[in-house]
Amino acid sequence: MAPVADHETVLEEEAVRQLMVTSHGHYVDCTYGRGGHTRRILASLSSGGRLLVMDRDLTAIEHARALLHHEPRAHVVHSRFSEMISCLDELGIDQVHGVLMDLGVSSPQLDEAHRGLSFYRDGPLDMRMDRTQGMTAAEFLAKAEERELSDVLWRFGEERYARRIARGIVEHRKQHVIDGTLQLADIIASSMPRREKSKHPATRSFQALRIFINDELGELERCLSAIVKVLIPGGRLVVISFHSLEDRTVKRFMRDMSKGRVPDGLPIRDVDVPRTLRIVGKAIKPSAAEIGRNRRARSAVMRVAAKVGDLVT
Repeated sequence: MAPVADHETVLEEEAVRQLMVTSHGHYVDCTYGRGGHTRRILASLSSGGRLLVMDRDLTAIEHARALLHHEPRAHVVHSRFSEMISCLDELGIDQVHGVLMDLGVSSPQLDEAHRGLSFYRDGPLDMRMDRTQGMTAAEFLAKAEERELSDVLWRFGEERYARRIARGIVEHRKQHVIDGTLQLADIIASSMPRREKSKHPATRSFQALRIFINDELGELERCLSAIVKVLIPGGRLVVISFHSLEDRTVKRFMRDMSKGRVPDGLPIRDVDVPRTLRIVGKAIKPSAAEIGRNRRARSAVMRVAAKVGDLVT
């Protein structure tokens, strides 16, 4: 078994309790991380149940394979979660009883300097979740025009000083290659006229670059659309988000799917509008006790929805 990294799964018990509608169903854990949710799902799953474990981070997948190589109910796949349907097809699974998405960056990903996700540790500006493919943050920063940089920082980080930071990056790269995390963090800090209390000046910019490099919001939207196609009636969608852009995307999707859509002008009563999902309860946040144990849990929000219809087990 692979060693468990110093990582505490957020809302572990709450998420799995909401997810498990039957002990002998088929489930998907879209983001293995370090396996906290996976282990709890398997603990609640009967011998007839099956679990598809996914992650685009190869290190996480290697951890999952080491942990689960003797587990016949689990199938581990190195893949983006937007490719969930094709992964299920390969297993001969048409529908599932629940899908869990934990959208947070794991502690090992943040703490391992070589990933380039931390502005507290010096490392190469990579930022890719799947380091086997795609453009690195350093490559993007080397070629992006000032306007594109500003747009990325504002759109994905809601950074109020996006233009100033973009200008600072462009000016700096005229003299020096930008390829280190602390180097970039210093450029960002020096470009800002004021700083927020209790927040590192590079927080929003690093978030924005990570989201852009990994197309995180696009992946999320594509996966949500896929999930409603494979969920069995009564099946559950459970999503844990860690920043407002993710949570707004999830909230809007669940709201739209629960309200249904009717072309303008058609004489259809609201009660007859076809709906795909129903929202289950209110948004759930970590308890004060959990936040006390794990400060990174403080921004987590969990939303739950169920496929419209009666569950047949």
